[in-house]
Amino acid sequence: MNILILQSSPRAKGNTAWMAEEYKNAAEAAGHQVTLVNVSKMKIAGCLACEYCHGKGNGACIQKDDMQELYPLMAEADVLVLASPIYYFTLNAQIQAPIQRMYSVNKPAKVRKMALLVSSYSPGVYSGAVSEFNDICGYWSVENTGVVTAKNDEQKTEATKQKIQELVKKL
Repeated sequence: MNILILQSSPRAKGNTAWMAEEYKNAAEAAGHQVTLVNVSKMKIAGCLACEYCHGKGNGACIQKDDMQELYPLMAEADVLVLASPIYYFTLNAQIQAPIQRMYSVNKPAKVRKMALLVSSYSPGVYSGAVSEFNDICGYWSVENTGVVTAKNDEQKTEATKQKIQELVKKL
């Protein structure tokens, strides 16, 4: 399968980045093709609600920013993995921009499965992110292969690595 991981932590060696790398390693070991993109380093603006994409644009957004690099990757992905730190009860802003900009095409054409990787220093802060993720899976009619959360004492542990490997086995 062709897997696209959108990792949104600005911390290159942080906990969310580690989770994304572990997913990538496990998926590649299982024979999948994986592309991991750190969207926190990209310049992606929010949707302008101009409706150009649904009129003259025929599905193309009027904005020409780094999202242009993601559209073809998302169009070819069979599996989409979102990896986000939780700063304040939901997916971070860096991953929200690409999610919102998918409005122009409604949903990625080939994506059939999704997974969510989220980390935080606090327990009990994941419900907003998980709810949004579940809503996206439902709206796009894709299989939710699962969610791995990692609070402070669970980050970069063998137990969390095993949970991530279990997600990959569901592919």
